[in-house]
Order: sequence, then structure tokens, then C-alpha cells
Amino acid sequence: MSRTLDVFLNRQRVGTLAQNRHGDMVFEYDGKYLENPAARPLSQSLPLANRRFNPRECRPFFAGVLPEESNREIIARNLGISARNDFAFLEQIGGECAGAVTFLPKGTALPDREDAYRQLGEAELAAILRTLPKRPLLAGEAGIRLSLAGAQDKIAVKVDGGRIYLPLNGAPSTHILKPQIERFEGVVFNEALCMKLSAAVGIPTAGVETRAAEGIHYILGERYDRARVPSQGGGEFQIQREHQEDFCQALGIVSEHKYQSEGGPSLKQCFELVRNTSSVPLADLQSLLDAVFFNLLIGNNDAHGKNFSLIYRADGPTQLAPLYDLVSTAAYPELSARMAMKIGGEHDPENVGPRQIEKLANEAALSVPFVRNRMTELADAVTAAIPTVATEERSAVGVAGQIRDRCQRIIERFKK
Repeated sequence: MSRTLDVFLNRQRVGTLAQNRHGDMVFEYDGKYLENPAARPLSQSLPLANRRFNPRECRPFFAGVLPEESNREIIARNLGISARNDFAFLEQIGGECAGAVTFLPKGTALPDREDAYRQLGEAELAAILRTLPKRPLLAGEAGIRLSLAGAQDKIAVKVDGGRIYLPLNGAPSTHILKPQIERFEGVVFNEALCMKLSAAVGIPTAGVETRAAEGIHYILGERYDRARVPSQGGGEFQIQREHQEDFCQALGIVSEHKYQSEGGPSLKQCFELVRNTSSVPLADLQSLLDAVFFNLLIGNNDAHGKNFSLIYRADGPTQLAPLYDLVSTAAYPELSARMAMKIGGEHDPENVGPRQIEKLANEAALSVPFVRNRMTELADAVTAAIPTVATEERSAVGVAGQIRDRCQRIIERFKK
């Protein structure tokens, strides 16, 4: 006997996701949805078609909205389900996901209103932050159906007037909140520095700020897949979901293979994806190139295929999403020094020089002189911007110094 979920984009039912008695997931678009001239696919890897998508085709997108690694294991135990049962995860926590997708048991109506929130005082927020390692995403708590990809502890919240609210019953959030990680000192300030530095040099980047609750530091990142729109009845604004998917989902690659060395996307594939899908390819190819170089300059070796996304704007355009999850992983010696995606065939960032940059330009079908010049231009821009975003927090000062040194080494490499 199969189990079935209705799949919605915003408030429109687009199809059904079923799990058969063998545990396999299959997806079908709804016939009425396919007849709509304004219909958009859930994913580049799930094009609009009147057919059933098999488990191999389904899993990259649908499992791609779920938590990963140890958090997935903990959530499974808390919910009493198998850690390998993607369908059960979506059934239990697929209310407020990345993008505009929502999962409900077949025949269940969407709530008439999506404005159920609980304000969090400092004490309650601090208690939640202490709880997250044992209850990731607060999975299993009454009224919470939230799924976010990745392995780091986080929670989706609504921020309004400086106050923080917990969304209930699938209500949309506005921010992602990530607390400090004990084993990585100052990572909250590291990420805030890198994100603000990216914005300062003109790369589209999600906005962030750091706060603390009872001494627990955390970072608040604005959701680029949420927009505030005027309420139909006037008065307060409503939060509108905008659909998105990461590059692994778009390319049909499962999250377990997000690193290039394990079958994940290469930069060549990433540039081809943007060129073939973006409504503004020239601007987005430039932004993607800048993102690749910026990650190199700050020492973010963990920039894999799930750290880049496409955003499908509600008013039509498809664009490269603003950057997110920017951290100088090089600040932590215990983390891998190999880049998640090769640049010009090279995994070691210290070996990336003019020859590798020229090879990257050819793979991305971009002008070699432009790409080479852009490398040094961005290194100069990052160096100049560091004083404008640096803070006096000790760990951030150290990371800023390391980034400055990396930029100088790269500039010297290109002068030879």
C-alpha cells in the first residue's frame, strides 16, 4: 500500500509524492497544474511533464530539502522514523522548507491563514539554542514542521521590529538563526565578517547580524527566498515564499555527493547551469565568478554544490541566489584544506595561480583576460574592504588578518 503527500508551491498544488511498499519515492505533476501556462517546474531536474518520475530522478530534489549528517540521525530518533526514510521526514517536517515547497498528507487542506507565531523572549530563545544539539530544528515539538538542509544546528524564525518569533503550523519565516558551535571558536563572527565582506565588494549576499541570548552568540541571516508583500486587505505586510533550489538539486545530484571528489558538481557544470537557466546570464555569470574567487580569497574550502542556489522570483525571473553560508574554514586547521570544487583542475588553494585561472576561464566559456584581471581586482577590493567591516571581536580580528594575508599571497602569485 502506498503513502502519498500533496506537494504545493506556495498555495498551489503541483503534484503528488508517493512512497510505495518498497519504500521508493515517485513524483507526478498534477494534470491541471500542467495545463496552467504559468506553471513552473519544481526543479530543473524535474521538468514539467505528464509522467511519473522514478526514485532516482526524485531523490536529489526532495531529499535535498532535508537536514544532513548527524542532525538527520538525531531527528530520526526523536521522531521514531528511519534516518534513511526521506518520505517519512517530509511527512513529519515538510511544512516550512527552503523555497516555496510544502508537503502535506494527501487531501489535507492548507490552513486558511499562515500567520501563527510565538514570540521568543531572551530566556526562551536561549533555552532553544541549548536544546538544538539534542533536538535539531525542534523536530517533534508541537506545531513545528520545519526542514532546512545542511548539517549545522539552525532554526527558522520570523524577525519583526527587532523581536524574534517562532513560526508555527508551517507559517513562513524571514530569517535563519544559527548559534555558535563550541568546537569552532568564533564561527558566528567569522561568518558575519565573511558575509559582510562579500556584500561590501558588491557581490549579492544575504544580510546578516550577530546577537546573543544569555551569553550564547548567534547569527541571523535574512532569507533571500522570502519577500514582504503588501497584504491584500491593506495594513501589515505578508511574507511571501519564493521558490529556490541549490545546484545539487538542479543538477539531479543527491546531497551525499555534494563534493566534487564524490561526484558533486564541478565549476564547469555550475557555470553551464547558470548560463542555461538564468534570466540575466551575463550578470549572474559575473556574480558566480566573483563568488568562486571570493571563496578562494577568504579560505572557504567548503563551498560545495549545495552552497549555491537558483532563485525563482515570484514575478518571473530566474536568477543566481545571493550568497550564503560564507565562512573562512581555513581559520580552523582541523578542517580540510582541499577545496570542495576544483579551480582549473586544482584542489589545493595554495596552488591556484594564473594557469589554473586560465583553465577555469576556458571551462566557464569566459574571456581569459577578463577572468585573470578579475581575480586580482577582487583581491584588491577585499583587502580594501576589510577595515570597513572588521570588528574588535578577537576571533574576527584573527580571521580578517588571515584573509588579508591570503589576498596578498594571491596578488603576488599573479605578479610573477
